[in-house]
Amino acid sequence: MLLPCSKKLLVDLIQNFVYTLYKEQLLNAYALFNVERINNMLLQFFRTLTSGAQLDSDYLLTLMVSLVALAIVLLCCLPVHEFAHAWMATKLGDQTPRLSGRLTLNPFVHLDLWGTVMILLVGIGYAKPVQVNPRNMRVGSKKGLALTALAGPVSNIILSFILLLISKILLYSFGNSDALLIFIIIAVFEVAATVNVTLAAFNLLPLPPLDGFNILQMFLPQEALEFVSRYHTYIRYALLAMVFFGWFTGPITWLGNLFFSGINWLANLPFVLLG
Repeated sequence: MLLPCSKKLLVDLIQNFVYTLYKEQLLNAYALFNVERINNMLLQFFRTLTSGAQLDSDYLLTLMVSLVALAIVLLCCLPVHEFAHAWMATKLGDQTPRLSGRLTLNPFVHLDLWGTVMILLVGIGYAKPVQVNPRNMRVGSKKGLALTALAGPVSNIILSFILLLISKILLYSFGNSDALLIFIIIAVFEVAATVNVTLAAFNLLPLPPLDGFNILQMFLPQEALEFVSRYHTYIRYALLAMVFFGWFTGPITWLGNLFFSGINWLANLPFVLLG
């Protein structure tokens, strides 16, 4: 038997888990989504199964929510982000994303093989960049590229708000229920919402090739842009290394918490008004 506890005890564990997720917000979700931690948990999971021992229910629940959150990142967060880039570029007059088949929410169109493998193995990865031609944009090259870049993080913030609002509706409607599935869904939505916020915060860092730099380039002199273009490949690998060693954890957490606080306030507002 994999769950050596009663249904009531498991429901209590999930309720406590959801409460902790609300309380800890971004940092708790970041810990849940740590891919190295998920891989270690999976290894322990299979070792336990093969040994015939029982699994701790709290451990199993955390693993399940983490895996679902990882699936949401690959099948929802990244595709929505890239689709937003394609949609904005198309609206501004550049048909390159549409002609290249990127104006779609199909996740398999946007996922990059090696980027996905990196996400699964080390927690750092990427989707296929949406190819755009800023010269085709009606608002000018620099402004068009900046607006196209901004659309990605904004889409993740909007998606985070939707997920958080749904979780609060479920909690408001079924908070006194003992339905196990409801609390699992709430926990998954909470983690997915915070992961979206983290993705938005990371992409807004003003470093190439992130969206934040493509927004910043609107204000940079041509010499700076030429330097970045010349050393683009080296800068990209340096950025991956710095993220891997946690150099940006502080700024990402600070910005993510700022976004999450605002989104959480907006998602709570209807229930405050309802009393």
